[in-house]
Amino acid sequence: MSCAPEHDLLEAFLALDTPPGFKAELIEGEIVVAPPPDGEHETAVGRLARQVARQASGEIDFAPGKGLIVPSGRFIPDATFAVWGAMSKCGSWSEPDGVLMVAEVTSSRPDKDRVTKRKVYAAAGIPLFLLIDRDKNQVVLFGEPRDGDYLATTAVPIGSPLDLPEPFGFTLDTAALVE
Repeated sequence: MSCAPEHDLLEAFLALDTPPGFKAELIEGEIVVAPPPDGEHETAVGRLARQVARQASGEIDFAPGKGLIVPSGRFIPDATFAVWGAMSKCGSWSEPDGVLMVAEVTSSRPDKDRVTKRKVYAAAGIPLFLLIDRDKNQVVLFGEPRDGDYLATTAVPIGSPLDLPEPFGFTLDTAALVE
C-alpha cells in the first residue's frame, strides 16, 4: 500500500501561498481555506484571551492562529492556550504538547467546529475545547478527552457564567464575549 497520495496532499497543503488574513487548514483530507474572520468573531477571541490573561490562576500563554498537527490533519484553532513557554520554540506547525485549551468561534462552517474539530482535538488529547457557538447563542466547554471525543460537556447560553477548571480557575463572563 502506498502513502503517496496522502503525502502529496500534505506537501501541496504546506506549499500553499495563502493570501494575508486567510486561514488554510487540512481537515480530514480536505484543504479548507477560510476568508478573514468578521469583527464579531475576532472580538470574541480577543475578549476570551483578555479574560484568561486577567483571571487565570496560573501563567498561561495565548497563541492566536497557532498551527497544530493533530490526528487527521493540521488545524489552526481560533485561540490556543498553553503552558507558559510551550509554543515559544515551535515553528508554524507543532504537536499539541502543552496545550491546555483550544477555542473556536463558529463561522462559515459551524459543523466543522461542532463535530469534526471537537473530535480531533479530543483525539489529540487536548484537555479542554471551548466552542463559542454564535448560531446557537451558546458557549460549550468540552473536557475529559477519551477515545476520540470528550466525555464532559457543559453548555450555557451566551450571557450566563461558565466555570473554567484549573489551571484557569475562574468563571468566564460569556456576556462579555459578544455584543
